[in-house]
Amino acid sequence: MYYLASLLIGILVALMIAANGGLTTFYGIYSATVIIHIVGLILIGTIILLRREKPFAKRLPWYLYIGGVLGVATTASVNFAFGKISLSAILALGLFGQSVAGVLVDQLGLFGMRKHPFRAYQIPGLLLVAGGIGWMMGGEFPIWPVLAVFGSGVLLVISRSYNSRLAGETSLYISTFFNYICGLVTAIPVFLLFGGGESVWAGLALAPNWWSYLGGAIGVATVWLSNVVVVKIPQLYITLLMFVGQVFTGVLLDALLDGAFSTANLIGGALVALGLALNLLFERRASRRLAAEINAAE
Repeated sequence: MYYLASLLIGILVALMIAANGGLTTFYGIYSATVIIHIVGLILIGTIILLRREKPFAKRLPWYLYIGGVLGVATTASVNFAFGKISLSAILALGLFGQSVAGVLVDQLGLFGMRKHPFRAYQIPGLLLVAGGIGWMMGGEFPIWPVLAVFGSGVLLVISRSYNSRLAGETSLYISTFFNYICGLVTAIPVFLLFGGGESVWAGLALAPNWWSYLGGAIGVATVWLSNVVVVKIPQLYITLLMFVGQVFTGVLLDALLDGAFSTANLIGGALVALGLALNLLFERRASRRLAAEINAAE
């Protein structure tokens, strides 16, 4: 169930990127970021009201609320790289950053997460994953965009970890609510500082495609689902499953909307999926062997 939920998150992320991309094209990076957070906050705020939850009833350490702040930095980093390197490279580098951070979090139990120690049987699968990343990169290595997207992947894992801890102290809905309210509080001053040249200052107009406003709402679903799965399965597997869902949905969207087909994305995604399947198979066998040894000892 949790593995399927992680795959669903990846599918939703691909849809969210398409919607947010349309909004960014029309309004600009910083204006779109504010609008995305407003839409998400309206949705999750309405859910909170209907459920009669009290998000401000409990005082918690300040660092548990930084997931939304890091989410803004993640979005800004990807937007900075957009147009400087290919979408395939952005997907691959984001996966690489998440994978590195996920392995460290799993191994060391960073940010209050449960430890999932690295096993030798994971190496063949991870080599396939690395091959998929390399295939999608296509030899693109401009330093600053590469570092920005790699950093966005690392920040996403950290944000996911803190959002999950906040959910554990409150609820899934309250954690998602604070993700958006903290993100909006961060996005507004960033917009005021760097968004002076964007079209919204000349007059507010509606984007031609209504669906481009759905990114914030889809984001609410992804944050909520992430809070559910992150404490149940290793961060590395969450990252890889999200990536598989994201890549294949992206290939399908490109084919349906633009008539384009990315062979590199398809092959890279297939290698990542194969590596993930191999790791999950080995892990299942190891779990069965451990259970048999425990039963024999008893």
